[in-house]
Amino acid sequence: MDAKELLKKVRKIEIKTRGLSQNIFAGEYHSAFKGRGVIFSEVREYQPGDDVRDIDWNVTARHNKPYVKVYEEERELTLMLLIDVSQSEDFGAVGVEKKEMMAEIAATLAFSSLQNNDKVGVIFFSDRIEKFIPPKKGKKHILLIIREIIDFEPESHGTDISVALEFLTNAIKKRATSFVLSDFIDRHDFSHAMLMANKKHELSAIQVYDERDSKLPDVGLIHASDLESGQIRWIDTSSKSVRSAYEKAWYKSQQQLNEAALKSGVEMASIRTDEDYVKALLSIFRKKAVR
Repeated sequence: MDAKELLKKVRKIEIKTRGLSQNIFAGEYHSAFKGRGVIFSEVREYQPGDDVRDIDWNVTARHNKPYVKVYEEERELTLMLLIDVSQSEDFGAVGVEKKEMMAEIAATLAFSSLQNNDKVGVIFFSDRIEKFIPPKKGKKHILLIIREIIDFEPESHGTDISVALEFLTNAIKKRATSFVLSDFIDRHDFSHAMLMANKKHELSAIQVYDERDSKLPDVGLIHASDLESGQIRWIDTSSKSVRSAYEKAWYKSQQQLNEAALKSGVEMASIRTDEDYVKALLSIFRKKAVR
């Protein structure tokens, strides 16, 4: 992609997602991902109803009347985006390509965090860590992230979500609000890595999938290629048993994914590429806010 086309795509995503984050998501993001600690702010005179455990005895002794310590929420957070850049994310038969929708979702999350002055970092992964962008603040940093998402070319084509989750657990020392964006088409078992990552960080999972991932159309004999393995084979989509087996395999994989998320305590949303992702994101935020 040339520089002019890349700049145009970045600008288009910025306009759309920044508007969403300012008008819809900023308040929801703040409510869902509050600071997890408190810091000392000031002292003031004791008022009826104040907790006696907050009395500052040194100040009280100096002034001969009770004073209490006032604390405020430690607002600064770190947002980590774990973005699947494996070959299957280039697929887009119905709606936009998966990686295009993931870019918009990631940008919306990043701009929402910008409203709260949070740091944002990114882990690009396939079946290895392709690139790590350390957390930083600011619009310039977010635009850099969006450019990378749009134009990034991975070295490997496969998928191993455990690799990304383990890197998050080990590399990011401070507790972070984290999102995994993937189609979750992964032949490896990542349930343990998901559990461990959510123990240390606050993890959410967003599955972006194409309708053709879940069911085959009845269009006769097709020449199908696995984008990640490169394997090519003929599939007779006119066969009802073939279509049924395909849907059952998808359903089984979804069950396994949902079970892994449930056991790990991870909020999960599945978004099809021809659907609006706003409702799904709001659902995650609101579930987090009431915890």
